[in-house]
Amino acid sequence: MRHTMRWVVIGAAAVAVVAAGTGVAIAAAQGGDSSQQPLSGSTLDRATEAALAYTGGGSVTEAEVGDQGAAYDVAVTRDDGSVADLRLDSSFAVIGEEHDSGEAGTGTAAGG
Repeated sequence: MRHTMRWVVIGAAAVAVVAAGTGVAIAAAQGGDSSQQPLSGSTLDRATEAALAYTGGGSVTEAEVGDQGAAYDVAVTRDDGSVADLRLDSSFAVIGEEHDSGEAGTGTAAGG
């Protein structure tokens, strides 16, 4: 009987170790940073439309929940290879822009 109880305890411990390891792996895969959440669905569609209208074309290479006072962050690679990192407010208006050179803008221009 003691032998069976020992295996039950060892089995339960093994399950606990596997479960804890899985939780750590999931947290690491998600990055643990809520500001890095990618956009999806209609939010992604609207942010993409606004960003491409602002830059005059190109392709959206990244779109995520914003930071630095923005609702959304969208990276657009233009046809010439330059990258514009745009900050959008909750109504999808561009409120800031940073180019791959580190040059900052305010989003008041008609295009990038």
